[in-house]
Amino acid sequence: MKKTPFCATSERDQAEMFEFLGIGDFDELFAEIPADLQSDLLDIPEGLSEMEMMQHIRKIARRNSTNLVNFCGAGFYDHYIPAAVNALASRGEFYTAYTPYQPEASQGTLQAAFEYQTAICRLTGMEVANASLFDGGTALFEAVMMALRSTGRNKVLVDQGVSPIYRKMLRCYTQNLSVDYQEIPLGSNGVADRKAFEAALDDTVGAAIFQNPNFFGCLDNLKELVDKVHESNALAIMSVYPMALSVVETPGAMGADIVTGEGQSLGLPLNFGGPYLGFMATTKKHVRKMPGRIVGETVDHKGRRGFVLTLQAREQHIRREKATSNICSNVQLCALRAIIYLSLVGREGFLEVGRDCMDRASYAWHKLAKIPGVEPAFNRRFFNEFAIRLPKDASDVVSALVDQGIAAGFPVGRYYKGMENVLLLAFTEKRTKEEIDILVAKLESVLKA
Repeated sequence: MKKTPFCATSERDQAEMFEFLGIGDFDELFAEIPADLQSDLLDIPEGLSEMEMMQHIRKIARRNSTNLVNFCGAGFYDHYIPAAVNALASRGEFYTAYTPYQPEASQGTLQAAFEYQTAICRLTGMEVANASLFDGGTALFEAVMMALRSTGRNKVLVDQGVSPIYRKMLRCYTQNLSVDYQEIPLGSNGVADRKAFEAALDDTVGAAIFQNPNFFGCLDNLKELVDKVHESNALAIMSVYPMALSVVETPGAMGADIVTGEGQSLGLPLNFGGPYLGFMATTKKHVRKMPGRIVGETVDHKGRRGFVLTLQAREQHIRREKATSNICSNVQLCALRAIIYLSLVGREGFLEVGRDCMDRASYAWHKLAKIPGVEPAFNRRFFNEFAIRLPKDASDVVSALVDQGIAAGFPVGRYYKGMENVLLLAFTEKRTKEEIDILVAKLESVLKA
């Protein structure tokens, strides 16, 4: 069959369709819709040539500020990506056929997924990882569903230090399900409130969700709380920032049952919200409840090393009511970038990136604390992100600094009432001391104004 490129319908094509339908024009096509329900959004301007359209798009794009010095975080971070990540991930063998829907997926794709799973297990201190999920928020949702399937309960305790973006996603994805969420207010010291959690734990709780570092960048050793969750026969879910695992105790060491997180920082650029990478790891005990797919290692009939899709409990492979998720695939291209990144930096390089992030954040914390009227929101240890309290509305300060070429951070009051003056800042290995000094000087100037 001859293939032809898509072309918009010509006037002759439209006339033939109108004649077939027995109408004279487009207005007649929509005549049955009452006038008060009709929209004027279809009032599309006249078409442009290819050249005119490109000129128009570039004109609009020039309105964006693309040279801001970025101190934003809140779950998505501006890390350096080695050039080899793009070069290797863009190879046609990966780039044009990256979605392994069926068991006969290529050995190269399967091995990349296997190596990725291995890296995630080593990072998190867990026993099993799947081949990736869509992003950090949906991974957390899948972890909740996995925990409730395992426990047969429907109540979930959620620490308010968990990303408010993730908490909104959880409620959105489960609004038609009988999931009962109870949010536990943040403790006064910026981490999970132990007494409030223990008071809320009972035999109806199926899962408890924590984040480390939490949304405010505060670090916490959650082992005792996880033990309390287990005493109630519930599962402990922990959302983590993978770069922090270069220096922070792993969730596996704290006893977490399910670990999820956003893998954007592992070789993926900041790109208007995606495509990103969700990772998930658990213990062997819960592997049969895990969604998505797992690639396993084996040998063929000649004894050669090979890889197969070991677990893929999705609705297309088993009876629909037995499926653990409707996830059709993993985000293999994003997972590929992650394993390439981790392989390139290696163990020592990964530690070095983590230490650089901590050093820059510590330097910034001490400099910012000297500005009159500025104080830490919480006196807690942090990795590369922390919150400060300003004498002015944080949103106004951020807007003023954007005009001066600086994306100064995330105004926390957008999600937390009573924190309108709190600003969340993040520092990666890309931020220099010179840039931090400029941030401090300009912030002080804006506050004085």
